[in-house]
Amino acid sequence: MASSVGAKERLRGYAGWCNAVEGNTTFYAIPARETVETWAQQTGSGFRFVVKVPKVVTHERRLVGVEREMRAFLDAIEPLGERAVLWTQLPGSFGPSDVEALGRFLRRLPADRRRAVEVRHPGFFTDAGSTALLEGALAGAGAEWVPFDTTVFFQRPPTSEAEEDAWGKKPRLPRRTHALTDQPIVRYLGRDSISETVDGWQPWTEIVAEWLREGRTPTVFLHTPDNNEAPALARQFHDEVRTLVPDLDALPEPEPIEPATLF
Repeated sequence: MASSVGAKERLRGYAGWCNAVEGNTTFYAIPARETVETWAQQTGSGFRFVVKVPKVVTHERRLVGVEREMRAFLDAIEPLGERAVLWTQLPGSFGPSDVEALGRFLRRLPADRRRAVEVRHPGFFTDAGSTALLEGALAGAGAEWVPFDTTVFFQRPPTSEAEEDAWGKKPRLPRRTHALTDQPIVRYLGRDSISETVDGWQPWTEIVAEWLREGRTPTVFLHTPDNNEAPALARQFHDEVRTLVPDLDALPEPEPIEPATLF
């Protein structure tokens, strides 16, 4: 996240629309601890940060020999406390043969840190043995499996520049709806079309509602190719889930904010 005053105000404004955010810039560089302190100060105690583990750890070192980098990362995000989830997003080349390294990495993380893992190797989704192997490693470390649902996005070819860009970057994998922990995380990518995006998330409203009925605390991130409507769409999804689970708290009334990529 940029350190300008404008960016700080956007985070504060965003926190009035939604109660969680994906921290993507931590993937590219470990932030200064002072910067993270401002993130904590601008958001309420119930606001959650799902912060991505740096790429030097996940993509370059592939979770091996990363003690120094992880110490620096954990120290930097310490001001977020228990509000932070460690999000380990792995490359498509990280497959079933690498699960042992993943298990070792997860078990070495501090016990008080929630952790979640996003995998993109097709084998984890199409081979029952590989699925079970990964689920076992995650369960042994109390980690959640983060699905990135792009099934609606890939139903038809792109029709805009933003969709064309996402078409070449996003993973094309089966939808996964099984939660491993009491705090499941879902990432969903729609289309430029709001109606298609809303129609495509309908399976998730009942799934999330059922998780809530089971006593879980899910976090759902909604994306579109340009993300301009994402905060408003997130609120719409929340409202749709509330129709199924009426005792779910409403989100606060937001102040208007300019569309922006916060992280």
